[in-house]
Amino acid sequence: MKVTAVFDIGRTNKKYILFDEKYQIIDEFSESLPETTDEDGFPTEDIELLTKWVQDRWAALLEDPKYDIKAVNVAAYGASLVHLDASNKPLTPLYSYLKPFPEDLLKQFYSTYGDPTRLSLQTGSPAMGMLNSGMQLYWLKYTYPDIYKQIASTLHLPQYILYLLTGRKVSDYTSLGCHTALWSFEMWDYHDWVKEEGIHKKLAPVLASSSFIYRHNEKGIQSGFGLHDSSSALIPYRMAVKKPFVLLSTGTWCINFNSFASKPMTSYQLERDCMNYLTPEGSGVTASRLFMGREHDYQVARIAEYFRVEPDFYKGVVFNEEILKAETPPFYTACMTGNGPFPEPNTQEWQISAFASAESAYHHLIKGLTELLYVSLDLIGINDVQAIYIDGGFARNEIFTKLMARHYSNHSVYATDLPYATSLGAALHVTRPQTFEFSKEIYEIKA
Repeated sequence: MKVTAVFDIGRTNKKYILFDEKYQIIDEFSESLPETTDEDGFPTEDIELLTKWVQDRWAALLEDPKYDIKAVNVAAYGASLVHLDASNKPLTPLYSYLKPFPEDLLKQFYSTYGDPTRLSLQTGSPAMGMLNSGMQLYWLKYTYPDIYKQIASTLHLPQYILYLLTGRKVSDYTSLGCHTALWSFEMWDYHDWVKEEGIHKKLAPVLASSSFIYRHNEKGIQSGFGLHDSSSALIPYRMAVKKPFVLLSTGTWCINFNSFASKPMTSYQLERDCMNYLTPEGSGVTASRLFMGREHDYQVARIAEYFRVEPDFYKGVVFNEEILKAETPPFYTACMTGNGPFPEPNTQEWQISAFASAESAYHHLIKGLTELLYVSLDLIGINDVQAIYIDGGFARNEIFTKLMARHYSNHSVYATDLPYATSLGAALHVTRPQTFEFSKEIYEIKA
């Protein structure tokens, strides 16, 4: 059977998925790998274990007589770098983007390169320490200069996985343009600070094409260049939907993508958790973030404890119009200090005791979250598009989707059931079909 193989590397699950020629999933394999720690004891991905896992799985796939692999691509989480020595072996741990960035080094950086807001506007990247992957190279250069000097090439994680599959070293726009602080959206090139530090010389070349032919024995396999997972998930929508839209990719974070916005980012947007991404072709995407899933889970746990109900009680809650009409105390967040459209510290706690039932509290939790989301969407030009697509866990939440459809009555609001949007995007990008249409995965929400 002719298949396209996609290695989809998440923080928790590592998997490969095989698509047939109609982009239907015919096989998948998923595994969770244990973490390790870096030299400071900070938890991180075990790069040696991951390397072996990818190599073993790929070797088995290539030898499997059931499949004729015609194409391969990678999607993986961003803001993570693999530094290779002259013999192409990783020099360091795969440092976690959650690792704290030293304050003294941050002061050194901004005293050298100027105002943080100006730099963030130019790179489309809020200042987020190690989550700006360019800053990881800066940190390595000044913290471990001897190791930094040994770096022959640095790859973002999706491109490192691709290197393991094909032996090809590249950089791609989706990884460079994902809040890295590396890319100047004004100059459409590496930012001046990157060039002054010489960091760009460590990075593999950016290639303009979308694929190349990888030779395995006598066989030619079409290979992509790897994609940042969030940008990969946007690809099926960009291919299938013809009118301007915003995609809500919901989960722990709700990341809102508007790839039809063309205005430069403002400091007001930047302060409220907006940023720029790049498509695989190198065009800009304006995005905003809301820590919606994390806030949801935190407050659900409080509700369950207060009303002594099961932790997953909310899965059985049915939309009730009358509950939403009731006067209730204002909603206060607990997990959004420093992020989202209202990043200021919140000193008040949401009063769950004011509600008569867990069902009532849950309705108003979702109402509070959607009202925050409306502000986040306004920041990226929601009124300049005609449609809203909701992907991920909240697409299956009836209260959430109905409130969205009601608030955006002048838009078409759709919920999607694409559990493998990231993998599908990577498959579509390497095979480049002339047309692509959703089958039964999309349905319109009525208020």
